[in-house]
Amino acid sequence: MPQRTQVPTSYLRQMLLAVERHGHDIHALLAAAGTCHQAIFQQEKMSAYEYGLLYQQILLLMKDESFGILSGGRIPNGAFRMMCLAILHARNLESALHRCSDFYEICRGPTIKPVLIRKGRHAKVTFAPIFNVSQGTDSNFLANSDPETIRSTLSMWHHFISWLIGRRLVLKAAYFSFPRPDDASYYQTLFQADVKFDQHANALVFNGDYLDMPLVQSEDSLRSFLKTAPYQLLVMVDDDNSLKSQVMAVLGRDFSRDLPSAEEMAQTMCMSVSTMRRRLAEEDTSYQQIKDECRKEAAITFLNAPQLAINEIARLMGFDEPSAFFRSFKKWTGMTPGEYRKAMHLHEPEVG
Repeated sequence: MPQRTQVPTSYLRQMLLAVERHGHDIHALLAAAGTCHQAIFQQEKMSAYEYGLLYQQILLLMKDESFGILSGGRIPNGAFRMMCLAILHARNLESALHRCSDFYEICRGPTIKPVLIRKGRHAKVTFAPIFNVSQGTDSNFLANSDPETIRSTLSMWHHFISWLIGRRLVLKAAYFSFPRPDDASYYQTLFQADVKFDQHANALVFNGDYLDMPLVQSEDSLRSFLKTAPYQLLVMVDDDNSLKSQVMAVLGRDFSRDLPSAEEMAQTMCMSVSTMRRRLAEEDTSYQQIKDECRKEAAITFLNAPQLAINEIARLMGFDEPSAFFRSFKKWTGMTPGEYRKAMHLHEPEVG
């Protein structure tokens, strides 16, 4: 049986403790999702699909889609979908991010908002207080936020932006306002960029040219995205410094668009194609093998979501015809998508 994609359990621990502080029984929550309390708090990793189920249940329980990320207030369930619908038809990424900031202004809940700053050749996404006559400004919220929440917030915004443009947003730097933590090396793995601590703000810095890119997502792809969220907003790479991990981080988890060519990937890695191929060969892999591995893991995670029809998964994976997806999946795993679901006791959703 293929190995399921896994994510660090640290993503959930702090959220669960916060849920408990709000008076909820996290043992019951975990049991309802078929997850062991001991596994979450003692093991280092869990399946991405299991994580997604728990994350969605937590948001429903707390009636707050911003729970666990920076907002400074509650964001009602359904608001994220409406924000996406408001930005999907923006002329480019720059316009879309400005609309995101505007949406937070009128959402009646958050007290901070994402802010886009474009200066010269670079752009920055950071956060700023929302001024409200009744609330005032939440000037201390950002300063008092814990590092785990800040890290998760920047990571999710990074991957949401990447999803919007259909390719990984390659960062120049990631800035954090808090002191260097003990697990600073993980930040490097997560953001694949120059990571700096003790900064005046928390921010993602990238080439301003990305802002001119069009959005590639549609209302159809948004529906599938929401069914599997937050899977595509997570980074699932090995915690090491291998070139393979770096390539996997760049590929991301959106396969509805063409993947970078070997030449494009080598350019992103700041090396020649021959050097990239040689170094990957030294790690007993190749660029094609990495692409197949990433797509296989994504397909398995989508198939573990019973609310997704197989034909819908084929579209998510970038296949024009379901039959092509069937052939590829059987090549990767030795079984068809339907056989996999049967083996995992999952059923195709009813149409209607």
